[in-house]
Amino acid sequence: MSKFKLGFLINPIAGVGGSVALKGSDGEGIAQQALALGAEFKANQRANSALEILLPYKDKLVIYTANSLMGEQCAVNLGFTVEVIYQCKNTQTTAQDTENAVQILLEQKVDILLFAGGDGTARNICHQVELNTLHQIPVLGIPAGCKIHSGVYAVTPKAAGRVVEMLITNQLVTLTEADVMDIDESLFRQGIVKAKRYGEMQIPSELRYVQAVKSGGKESDELVLQDIAADVIEQMDDQLFIIGSGSTTAFIMDELGEKNTLLGVDVLHQQSVIANDITEPKLWELLQAHLSKNQSVKLVITLIGGQGHIFGRGNQQLSPRIIRAIGKENILIVATKTKLTGLNNRPLIVDTGDNELDQSFTGYMSVITGYKDQVLYPVSSPQ
Repeated sequence: MSKFKLGFLINPIAGVGGSVALKGSDGEGIAQQALALGAEFKANQRANSALEILLPYKDKLVIYTANSLMGEQCAVNLGFTVEVIYQCKNTQTTAQDTENAVQILLEQKVDILLFAGGDGTARNICHQVELNTLHQIPVLGIPAGCKIHSGVYAVTPKAAGRVVEMLITNQLVTLTEADVMDIDESLFRQGIVKAKRYGEMQIPSELRYVQAVKSGGKESDELVLQDIAADVIEQMDDQLFIIGSGSTTAFIMDELGEKNTLLGVDVLHQQSVIANDITEPKLWELLQAHLSKNQSVKLVITLIGGQGHIFGRGNQQLSPRIIRAIGKENILIVATKTKLTGLNNRPLIVDTGDNELDQSFTGYMSVITGYKDQVLYPVSSPQ
């Protein structure tokens, strides 16, 4: 299996004004003023505490980061394998440096972006994440600023490291949306607290096997399937929805009141069936007609068989050319957490017969496990 790709970014000046009563580091000249008053940079030290948790997993991950104090120095000093993807040319980093680095990290398709900063840093990252809709990734903040109003931060730097550790060790980690908040520092320096919501980002939350839907601590399968179906159905608009084989996807069709092919592939448009048990050639023809109108297509698949196959077992109609045309970013994997737990930490398997395509899926993908409830889970190609 390929190595875990950890995006890692530090805002070196985050929080520099806190110790000298400047209430933060935002604003022109504030960092220089703080340093003149005797403040010290602390963000790298806090980021170091998070990365130290991951030292036992050095051989399982590669850290993608920016040069010098924006991440490289911290990761290299701890002995991690590092890929520097952005070169900051400024003596003192800026918000634009953060955004430039995030843009490149998104293009690298890292499995998660771990960053050290405050609410201003979270705002910069959120701006790029919301612009780059094709490369959505979970993020997690290491608290290093004076203001931590946003919900995207771990409680402590070590806690941030522990969450990433859970991902690397293939534990089920729920993904959720969290608000990015910030206050106006110029008003704050006058004693006025005025917070504002700037957006939201997807974060890995505390491990919870079941949230709202549970019975005696265990998932109630029918209720969980209803939640999964509700999440998928809510996403259906004018896009073509291809529904793969399996009992979990069959439940979605049942909730829509549509005829389902348990061991086949069906196609929906505007929540109605337009093709049942479609063949690969017919699906290709339908797909090309839809894509030629610049309309995207979604594919809903689930685990087939006890080994966790998502391609290559029971859905051969989904050929390599079909999968490529749809695009990895348009594939929705659905499964209950009970079924994922039953894999005993084994990865999901992609076995299309096309080695290059199989390899492109290795890493981590989101799995819909309930209504607005997702987990990150590893995906592997045949060994």
